[in-house]
Amino acid sequence: MRPVCVVGFILLCGSQLSADQKPVPLPLPEAEAETEDDMRPYAERLEHTDVVIEMVPIPGGEFFMGSPEDEAGRNPDEGPVHRVRIDPFWMGRFEITWEQYEIWGERLDITRRRIFGRKSTPRDAVADAVTRPTPPYTDMSFGMGRQKHPAICMTQHAARTYCEWLSAKTGRYYRLPTEAEWEYACRAGTTTAWSFGDDPSQLGQYAWYIENSDFGHHPVGQKKPNPWGLYDMHGNVAEWVLDQYLPDAYAQLAGTTADNPLMIPRTLYPRVVRGGHYEDFPEALRSAARRASGPEWKEQDPQIPQSIWYHTDALGVGFRVVRPLKEPSPEQRRAKWDKSDPPQVDPED
Repeated sequence: MRPVCVVGFILLCGSQLSADQKPVPLPLPEAEAETEDDMRPYAERLEHTDVVIEMVPIPGGEFFMGSPEDEAGRNPDEGPVHRVRIDPFWMGRFEITWEQYEIWGERLDITRRRIFGRKSTPRDAVADAVTRPTPPYTDMSFGMGRQKHPAICMTQHAARTYCEWLSAKTGRYYRLPTEAEWEYACRAGTTTAWSFGDDPSQLGQYAWYIENSDFGHHPVGQKKPNPWGLYDMHGNVAEWVLDQYLPDAYAQLAGTTADNPLMIPRTLYPRVVRGGHYEDFPEALRSAARRASGPEWKEQDPQIPQSIWYHTDALGVGFRVVRPLKEPSPEQRRAKWDKSDPPQVDPED
């Protein structure tokens, strides 16, 4: 039996953090907003480093999620098309890069404090208690590049724990996007197959995919952004969202306006990634395209039990973060946004 670790802001594989334990935020006037009209782009600095995460305001609104039956390359799990309402949030302008990810994963913030004799802040005290991944058995970039390249091969658990650490580190609440938030942000007000239109011949201007990637991902932000200023929503690497993958999820939501929907994870597999990656064909990069995780993403992992942190065979999977304008209460986080029950039990065990 593999170890069970509860993903969320409450219990994280040994850390005993309370959702009520909220440190005073790192001062950043651009990040403060009471209403949607107050929202501005900002750069979240990772304290004790020179690294920032750029965040873009995404307006609230309604959209039709899924793809019409006549869309080329459509899969059955993309329908029926249904109306969804989304609250405003900020989203990372880029996918999380290795230089951002390794501050947590390699404990670089702690190391820099020690080297430069910097005192820990109350935020550090909470962030340092968040569990960090065990050392990988090999180079998880697989030679494709680090620094500004997107971080890859992490499990959804690892991505969620990074968000928990980032929330503690900054004093602002970050998480993965829901599947609905991700598609809403990707579409950026459009109804076409891709955010730039229906012509796949234009895809190379916006995405790294099988025809132009040379079989590897690339530094973030080198292609054109979508209409809301988000880069690499199509291609480069696919991105984790919070949801359990259910082929009939949209049928469950049809007929009404779904309000900030989330399919709370109940089993380890399958869960949803979005956006397609550098080895995908154009149809897998469409705004509505869905992909499910599976145990084959760990086939090369030699550890027994296999790692809860790494997907050795998911070289095209990364993530980006979001921050809701209206921060949920600790009770709401426990009940929905940070809930994953159970997160690390393989259904075969």
